[in-house]
Formats: sequence, structure tokens, C-alpha cells
Amino acid sequence: MKSLLMKTAFAGLFALTAGAASAGVTVNYIESDKFADLPFAPWEREQVLKDLSDYFTKLGAQLPEGQDLTIDVTDIDLAGREYPNFRGGRELRILKGTADWPIINLRYSLTQNGQVLKGGDARLADMNYMQRINRMSDSDSLRAEKRMIDEWFDKTILAKKRGS
Repeated sequence: MKSLLMKTAFAGLFALTAGAASAGVTVNYIESDKFADLPFAPWEREQVLKDLSDYFTKLGAQLPEGQDLTIDVTDIDLAGREYPNFRGGRELRILKGTADWPIINLRYSLTQNGQVLKGGDARLADMNYMQRINRMSDSDSLRAEKRMIDEWFDKTILAKKRGS
């Protein structure tokens, strides 16, 4: 039974990897155990990284065919601050809108047919994350980070002008 469970887990992992590769986006987390701010619980940390990877992959669907985007995330500081929940369950993340804005540091490379089209280092930060309109659902725990990623992706990767 244990062997069957392991095979199923590996098959699922392979399917996820294959899906991400065909989308043209690869996301790597460089020394994620040293990131400035991720949830305390290991399973929550993994879920946050998976959700961010899935979001980058979703945005990558907008890339022209044949283009590949590689993103190396070097640090994450999520919006708000996390506090232990002494009653059990998930930790509490409190968003105050003061000095707790989201920050993501990354390196990126956009290629086509082996040629680098653009690349570099980026520091995504949004000091006013609580005062700006956000089209993400209020129930999305990464809504501030996703909005910030959207703006970076549109401006830097797709080279969209503001308002277009």
C-alpha cells in the first residue's frame, strides 16, 4: 500500500512539473528557508510557494508561443505580520498597512529559441498595498503579492504601458 501511495504521489508531482514546463514558466525558490517572512508551519510555507508558482505560471500563459520565463525568487516578505495562534490551527496574519508591505526579490530571464530577450533583478514592493484597489478576492491570502506580481509582469515582461 505504501508503495502504491508513493507511486501515485510521484505521478502527481510529475504531472504538475510537466504542466509547468509546457506553460513556458519555471519558478525556483533560492534558499527559501532563509526568506524574510513565510508562515511558521511547514505545510503553510509549501502552500504559499506553490500558490505563487501557480500564479506565475498562470501569467506566463500570456507569453507569445516559444518564449520561456525563468524566475529565481531570492526573498519573500509577505504583507502583514504573522502571529502564533495559541488555540491551534493556522497562524494569524494581521495586515495593518504600516511598515508591513509585501516585498519579493527575484531574478528573471525571458528567452526565445535560446536567446535572452530580457532579464535582470527585480524588487517588487508595494508600500501602499492597503490603500489601492485590488481586483483579487478578499479571501485570497496572497492578494497583495499577486497584485504586485501582476504589475511587474505587465510592465517588465509584457512591456504594457500603464492603462493599456
